[in-house]
Amino acid sequence: MRGRIALRAAAAASWASQKAGRGKGSMIGGLIALKIDPTIMDQLGRGRRTVLITGTNGKSTTTRMTTAALSTLGQVATQADGANMDAGIVAALSTHQGVPLAAIEVDELHLPHVSDSLNPAAVVLLNLSRDQLDRVGEINMIERKLRAGLAKHPDTVVIANCDDVLVTSIAYDHPNVVWVAAGSGWAMDATSCPRSGEPIIWEGEHWRSTGTDFQRPQPDWHLEGNDLVGPDGERHLLELALPGRANRGNAAQAVAAAVALGAETAKAVVAAGTVREIAGRYRTVQVGEHAARLLLAKNPAGWQEALSMIEPTAAGLVIAVNGQVPDGEDLSWLWDVRFEHFEGVQVVASGERATDLAVRLTYAGVEHTTVPDPLRAIASCPPGQVEVLANYTAFRDLNRDLENHG
Repeated sequence: MRGRIALRAAAAASWASQKAGRGKGSMIGGLIALKIDPTIMDQLGRGRRTVLITGTNGKSTTTRMTTAALSTLGQVATQADGANMDAGIVAALSTHQGVPLAAIEVDELHLPHVSDSLNPAAVVLLNLSRDQLDRVGEINMIERKLRAGLAKHPDTVVIANCDDVLVTSIAYDHPNVVWVAAGSGWAMDATSCPRSGEPIIWEGEHWRSTGTDFQRPQPDWHLEGNDLVGPDGERHLLELALPGRANRGNAAQAVAAAVALGAETAKAVVAAGTVREIAGRYRTVQVGEHAARLLLAKNPAGWQEALSMIEPTAAGLVIAVNGQVPDGEDLSWLWDVRFEHFEGVQVVASGERATDLAVRLTYAGVEHTTVPDPLRAIASCPPGQVEVLANYTAFRDLNRDLENHG
C-alpha cells in the first residue's frame, strides 16, 4: 500500500514539475517516492531481469547499447537521461512498470546497495579510474567496496573488462564471470596490484602482478580488427555509428551482457551498432559557419580517450572546462591529461575555468587563445568543422545555450 501511494505521489510531482517548466520531473518523482517508501526500489525490481552498468567512463553509452541489444528480446526499462543514482533509477523503473527487462546505469559508489535492491541478472563492469577527487575519493577503496558488494550476489553474471586491472580485481573471485577484452587506454591508476601492492607488469596486452597469481584472465569475448569474436570463436562484423576505440569496447560488453540474458549474438551486434547519440554527445550542430561536434569528458581517462577522437583536420578545437560541484571543484587532474598533440589545429580554452586550462595548455606547449564563453569560442574559430570537448556542466550549459541560440 505504501509503495502504491509513493508511486502515485511521484507521478503527481513529476506532472507538476513538467507543468511548471522545471524539466522532465523524473528526479523529483524518484526522490518523493523514496521518501514515502524507502523500499520502493526493491519493489520495482521484482519480476525483472536487470542488467546494471557501471564504471568511471562509458556508462551512459554502454547502457544505451545494452538497451538496444536487449530490445531484441523484448521491452527494456532504462533511464532516458543518465540519472544514475537512487532517485533516477526509481524514476526509470516506475515509468516502465511491468516491463520484464531493464538496463540501468549506476554510479560506481551506488552499485553495492542498488545490487542489493534489484538483485541483477548481470552487472557490467567497464573500467575504474580516478574521477572527481572531492567526491569519489581514493580509487582502491572503491575497488574494495565493489568487490565486497558483488560477493553478496554469486548468481549474478559479471561482464568484466579484463584489460582493466582494477575491474579484474573486483571480479577475480566471482564464480560467474564473462571476461571481455574491451581495452584500456588509461593505466595510471593501476600501476600496482590492488590486492598485494606489488607492481603490475605489462607484456603487450597481457598484464600480471609480480609475486602473485593475479593476472589478466583469458577473455571470452575480444575485438579483432573490425570483428567481435565470441566464446565459440564465432565472428561478427561490429559496425558502430559512434567514434572511438573505447566505444568498440563498450559495444563488446553490451553485446556480451545481452547474450548472457539470452539474446542472439548477431541480432545484439546489429542493435548495438544503431546507437548514434547519447544525451547530446557526439552530435554535430551547425553554429553559423561552423559544424560543431560535441564531445563530453569528465575525468583524466575520459579526457584522454575523447582527445584521441579529435579530427586532426578540424578547423578548430574548443576545450571548455567548468569547476562546479557536479564536475568536481578540484581541477588538478588537468595536469594528468596529455594535451601535447594539436599541431595545425586552432585551440581555444573556454569555460568558467578557462584560465586554469590556459595555464595547463601553456605548459603543454599548445598555442591557444582564451575565450571563456563556449559559443563565442566556437565563433572565434575558422569556418568549418570545430571539435568541442567539454566537461559535465560546461557540456550541459552549452547544449542549453545552443537551444536558445536557435
